[in-house]
Amino acid sequence: MAKDFLIAPSILSANFARLGEEVSNVIASGADWIHFDVMDNHYVPNLTIGPLVCEALRPVTDAVIDVHLMVKPVDRIVPDFAKAGANLISFHPEASEHIDRTLGLIKDSGCQAGLVFNPATPLDHMDHVMDKLDLVLIMSVNPGFGGQKFIPEALNKLRIARAKIDAYEQKTGRRIRLEIDGGANVSNIAEIARAGADTFVAGSAVFGAAKDTDPNRYNSIIASLRSELAKV
Repeated sequence: MAKDFLIAPSILSANFARLGEEVSNVIASGADWIHFDVMDNHYVPNLTIGPLVCEALRPVTDAVIDVHLMVKPVDRIVPDFAKAGANLISFHPEASEHIDRTLGLIKDSGCQAGLVFNPATPLDHMDHVMDKLDLVLIMSVNPGFGGQKFIPEALNKLRIARAKIDAYEQKTGRRIRLEIDGGANVSNIAEIARAGADTFVAGSAVFGAAKDTDPNRYNSIIASLRSELAKV
């Protein structure tokens, strides 16, 4: 049986003047989730989009909206994104005073919950909250900007995270997804999958690879990523 890999294009690299079309086209071309990068110019040195954009996109697609909060503090904004139609909300442990409580808040708001680990953040934060996690996201770049180069050490971190997740699943039967974000593309996605990732955020590798207005322009890009994953 083929492994259950998911591709989650990040709209950070999309054409914001045509955002609804971009989301529709990339899902029609075979992408699975829409990755939604929220930055506050405080926790990270960039400012992007908020719940209003999520709410505007929700009627455009049935796909999972995977909201990655790079904001601090985080609790205040969680219910707004849940109300706006997010399916999954993940945050950085550094952005919460009480990680377990924030995960509980996300769950109580009706969403799946994830924890995000920066390149130098240890994975220990996940150890005592596995029962509340649906996703672990490993950053393979420092958060803040799209188009950065993949940090190779992320592969070692993926292997460690995968071992923790597999041991937990064996014990409980409950699955936690392992996502990678930053610098994933056709040339390295197979290696990333071998290290343990099953969900792949791709921003510039997808949206940055085609600039014209052909609605089918993402077909070959998504197909190339799938073709590489099929080798794993």
